[in-house]
Amino acid sequence: MSTPDLNLLVTLDVLLAEGSVARAARRLQLSPSAMSRALARLRETTGDPLLVRAGRGLVPTPRALELRERVSQLVQDGEAVLRPAEKINLEQLVRTFTLRTREGFVENFGPDLIARVSEEAPGVRLRFVQKSDKDSAFLRDGTVDLETGVVGKTTGPELRTQALFRDRFIGVVRWGHSLSQGEITPARFATGRHIAVSRRGLDQGPIDESLKQLGFEREIVTSVGGFSTALALARTSDLIASVPERHTVNLRAGMHSFPLPISTPEFTVSMLWHPRLDADLAHRWLRGLVRKICAASHRS
Repeated sequence: MSTPDLNLLVTLDVLLAEGSVARAARRLQLSPSAMSRALARLRETTGDPLLVRAGRGLVPTPRALELRERVSQLVQDGEAVLRPAEKINLEQLVRTFTLRTREGFVENFGPDLIARVSEEAPGVRLRFVQKSDKDSAFLRDGTVDLETGVVGKTTGPELRTQALFRDRFIGVVRWGHSLSQGEITPARFATGRHIAVSRRGLDQGPIDESLKQLGFEREIVTSVGGFSTALALARTSDLIASVPERHTVNLRAGMHSFPLPISTPEFTVSMLWHPRLDADLAHRWLRGLVRKICAASHRS
């Protein structure tokens, strides 16, 4: 059995609405002969005359009357599917978004983001998962809707990205630590006892490279996998943590923070998503909120 030509639905809709081959032809910008051929195809496809001669005009058959409203609705639904979405009713939106982020993002930006989401779209839930690597598979397979982090060489080339803010590493110690007072020189910084933060278990990084260029080497007492762990250790010991400034604002409350006395590169934190969600209105709304929250945090 051959598949019906669905383009005929539009022709049938206009024919049944106009009740005239000539008027239907003008509306669809076709010649009368082309419209007559289309009507012939419709009669063959449906197995019904659809429009029959009555005096000088045409009248619909019972089958045509039965189909008129259904065909009209089908055409309207089809046009709605193919038409670009223009707006979204956030108050009625029910959806769960999964965000994959590094330590500190949820603690620093999460409260404001959750509050805004609850205010604008009460039916939306945010699910945060820990980002332990830069594998793009989670965005590709749809497990994760949105991710934040530094775009690197291993980031999937097809992913969409947008910068959120610039960040830099700073030093953090407990109040009363020797580095909480006086000028912090590269020598004073290097001779302290340090916590290294590395997801891959590496002790050496940009901070060590900068110190090495000045002839110094820091003593790394322990290595941890996240910033919150490093800050928790530094808060109750004489250890020094080096963490991203904007990512850890709330985590550093009650501690002493200071600019590193060495030159280290700033980095850009971006949000990443898969192209299939680029035009999704709900996802666009969420991306807009993330941008606003991060921008507001920078101004404050």
